[in-house]
Amino acid sequence: MKLKQLTLALSALFLSASAFSATEADVEATFSPYKNGFPKAPGLTPGMTINKANVDQFKDILALGTYRVIKEGWTEIKVGNTTNFDLPSSYVDATRKNLNTAKLGPNNGDIVGFVAGRPFPEEPDLKDPRAGEKLAWNYKYGLNWGDNASIEPLTLTLRNMSTGQVERRLKLEFHFLNFKHRIKDAPVPAVPDNASNLFRSIYMKVQEPSDLKNTQLLIQRYDDDQKLDDAYLYLGFQRRVRRLATGQTTDAFLGSDLMIEDFEGYNGRVSDMKWTYKGTKNVLLPMWNHDELPLTDEFHDPEGYKFVADGGQGNCFFQGTWQLRKVYVLEAVPVNPNHPISRRTFYMDAQLQALNGAIEIYDRKGEIWKVWSVGKSHPDHHLPVNKGTGIGIDDAFQMVDIQAKHCSTGQFKGKIGYKQNPPSLFQVQNMRGSD
Repeated sequence: MKLKQLTLALSALFLSASAFSATEADVEATFSPYKNGFPKAPGLTPGMTINKANVDQFKDILALGTYRVIKEGWTEIKVGNTTNFDLPSSYVDATRKNLNTAKLGPNNGDIVGFVAGRPFPEEPDLKDPRAGEKLAWNYKYGLNWGDNASIEPLTLTLRNMSTGQVERRLKLEFHFLNFKHRIKDAPVPAVPDNASNLFRSIYMKVQEPSDLKNTQLLIQRYDDDQKLDDAYLYLGFQRRVRRLATGQTTDAFLGSDLMIEDFEGYNGRVSDMKWTYKGTKNVLLPMWNHDELPLTDEFHDPEGYKFVADGGQGNCFFQGTWQLRKVYVLEAVPVNPNHPISRRTFYMDAQLQALNGAIEIYDRKGEIWKVWSVGKSHPDHHLPVNKGTGIGIDDAFQMVDIQAKHCSTGQFKGKIGYKQNPPSLFQVQNMRGSD
């Protein structure tokens, strides 16, 4: 590139960054989107049910995938009150303290200057060609499960949606640890002795059934988003750890309808996708108070905890309430042309900036393949350990393959700030010694 062209390009990049810089008002708005009132829609009232008979009336406030499964008569949803999911003051304060320190680099997946908090709290702008990428960074450095947490158990059920037959049921445990950019739980701001410069790790272990018991998965994500994740699988019957090839994160996970890349809504790097912000609208998302839902003691938790019930066609749909939320519509197209999907559409909650409330997954032909939703409970209406944490609790999920008429559902018992999450749990050596 000639010097003049380089100068013009750098100038344009600088002007773009300046034009979309955040202000103190943006910080207030991003964490308090309902300060001036909750969204409304004609005919929508808390307590009502949206079903096949009336769904067309509410099509504009439903994610396309949600509309499809209701229109087919497979499920119906009950509308709840819109509520505030206030994030921890430590995260808000970190955002304010580090305002405008984070900048995008020249390539998708490049970020410099990020310390902690929400990196890009300004309202996304359709005129900003990288607005979608900024939202993706907000998700990566968001508070899905906080600095550290555990789910034990997560009950994963595989079903034939046409008949409701349970084909397989697994009991899993999941553990999450942020090594860097921590905002609340000691050690802050980072776990020491992190020579590999990891940002976050996920560790999973199968408890049941017996033929899969002690199968383990470890994902290590680097702070440098351009660096490929390290992923390892331990198969108990083989008693050996093997490293997963990159493409295996898009294989069916333990025979379910999920890929590893689907975890938490999206479990990949920012640089793995081309992100496009499609606009802001009000959409119904599954967000609720756990203690106010239809609950089941089917799984007989020894502590008396009751899980969100399933229902609808084939028992493929969680029985939680949905509330009208401000969302950012975000499209992600895989950079890898051999990826098994053509794109995902996320309806990102503007307050939490999580990606898992409502998602459509499209096949290589561009047709909807799966409808993916994770319902969140307000922490103050969940387990005592979660009260006051300010972390939306992933409470139940439904992954519905609308082409194959198959589903995978999940019920969580998640705990925030779980102390039995030592860094050693997230090392390969731990997998070998956990039999």
